[in-house]
Amino acid sequence: MNRLALLLSLGFALDAQAASMRWSDIRDGSLYLQADRPDTVTVRWTPAWQADANEEHIYLVDGQGKLAGERLIAASEARGTQSWPLAPGAASYQLEIPGYSFRRYKVEHDERTVALFAPAKVHFSAEARDGDELYFKVAPGEHAVLAGKFHGGVGALQAQRVGDNQPLLLALKPYRAYWQFDQVALPVSNSEQTWRLRLRGSGKVAFWLDGTANLFAQNPQQLKPLREDNGQTRLTLHKKVLGPTPNLGVALPYVMPPPSSFAVLDALGAKAASYYSFVDITQRKPDYEDAFRRVYQDRFGITQDITLLAGSQRQADLRADTTSNSGLDAWLASTRALGGKGTHYIGFADEPNLNYPDYAHYQSLFNSMARQVRSNPGNAKAGIRIAMPASSRLVNGPFADNAADKRGIDWARRLLAESGEQIDALAWHEWMIRDLLATRVYRDSVRRAADLVGLDANGRPRKALLLDQTNMSSGSSLSPYDQETHFASLWWASVAINSAQDGLLEMLNWFQAADEPNYPKGMFKVLDDDHFEIKPVGLAQQFIQQHWLRDVMLLENDAFEVDVLAMATDLQRGLLGVNKGTRLQRIDLSGANCPLTKGSLRYFGADNRSRDAPFHCQDGRVSFDLPGQTLFALSWTAS
Repeated sequence: MNRLALLLSLGFALDAQAASMRWSDIRDGSLYLQADRPDTVTVRWTPAWQADANEEHIYLVDGQGKLAGERLIAASEARGTQSWPLAPGAASYQLEIPGYSFRRYKVEHDERTVALFAPAKVHFSAEARDGDELYFKVAPGEHAVLAGKFHGGVGALQAQRVGDNQPLLLALKPYRAYWQFDQVALPVSNSEQTWRLRLRGSGKVAFWLDGTANLFAQNPQQLKPLREDNGQTRLTLHKKVLGPTPNLGVALPYVMPPPSSFAVLDALGAKAASYYSFVDITQRKPDYEDAFRRVYQDRFGITQDITLLAGSQRQADLRADTTSNSGLDAWLASTRALGGKGTHYIGFADEPNLNYPDYAHYQSLFNSMARQVRSNPGNAKAGIRIAMPASSRLVNGPFADNAADKRGIDWARRLLAESGEQIDALAWHEWMIRDLLATRVYRDSVRRAADLVGLDANGRPRKALLLDQTNMSSGSSLSPYDQETHFASLWWASVAINSAQDGLLEMLNWFQAADEPNYPKGMFKVLDDDHFEIKPVGLAQQFIQQHWLRDVMLLENDAFEVDVLAMATDLQRGLLGVNKGTRLQRIDLSGANCPLTKGSLRYFGADNRSRDAPFHCQDGRVSFDLPGQTLFALSWTAS
């Protein structure tokens, strides 16, 4: 009876009557399922936190990387069920539950279906009960590491080697920095090792493996090698231009950059920027920002930017008082002094739906400051435009209590209805879409924003759309497996491609350019005052910007794991794409003329280097083999 009780949650139960296997309370991770006979996977969910403010997606991908099932879970659907058939085959399906999730997911399938769970790293992946058990395997000669992080729930990982009962205990300690965690090396052996993992403590749990496959099973017999077959991606290029590509930018520091940093800033090739303006500083010293803003514009060519008013230390909840009004006046004067070379958006608060108690408080600030901006016609002549509300997330709610009352899209809708004539742009920040397969929601959020502001007679949004801050995680809830690796390159490429896909977005900014001690989420590291190092995402940004063209062209794409953007500048043509999966994809493009004039194919992989790659062009079809987790750029000149 005790053994059965231990299996009744994350380690999950075998039901003798139904002959089923259950996984409970998954919040972030992949479940790989390989059936030897027809099966059905059933997913049930219940609310965890703020579910009524957040819609979610879960995905089922087949063994060749095609989307076999997608379920949009509406914010109103706190509880629900979804079932999909599993066909027998040698390659595994992948059930993806993207984090950060606001629901608890329970999964059920036939006990004979091989099931392997790949948890998230650093971020918590499930909620467990004390004593839950799983198994994992280490191959001969592998230097495997068992790791975990304390999230207030499970406090220790107890491992035991099945062959000889050798024990190992990893205590999970609280740390000040989110990205710190505990780990222990497993013994290296000349023979295969199977380990039993027992979770000590109840609640949120983060556990994972490095140096070996990060896969866990409910019984050791299911620890089989994961098989993924090669995929096929079919692309069809059309001549129709959908709209311009957004300017890609970064959040730039609130200081004069030292000359020693110019090379890394140049390498990023940013065409847009986001800034803060600290009203308590500019009230005391109105010209504080003048010098570095001019350098960013004249030296680095940043002529499209957005500034968020705040207090020092990024105090977000400003009031329409003397300090704020004086700070805004200083920013307006500083911007007029730039000479009217670009477009300068101003947002009167940073993520008001997160930082203000309610909409009325933000509306009062907005109306006061909008009047202040409009009172001087010289501001508009200098390229100053008003953006709102710079919300924390758009379609979904912020990470706050009562988030259902604070969704950015709802606050924006109200403000457009009440003060639409004062508004030039809709701005928002997107966080916590950490999963590579979930980045397609960026395309959806841009479309929803366009629907909100409406389109003009030319099919353009009536208000500029600005996704002025984004990153995988908000604040300092960062994982080094995300931020410091090629994963960030894949993620940023996918976000840029999806955000630009319909030609509706004007600006897309990574937050931020440089690492800060408490926020190491930049595109480059600050080694000391005079030395800087571009991180993988910064090198990917360099590759992306080199192949970023002016206009978006219509492209049909039947793939799920491969994102592709078709672009043009005059006669120049290009496809920018990313294979987010680990499997090789055979790319087949129709709609181009063979041979490609000045044709070139470049890959950017985990070594952070760009290299030439071969392709074939015959009978109007271009084909090439795209390795897993690789960016590519196909370029040619239209004839």
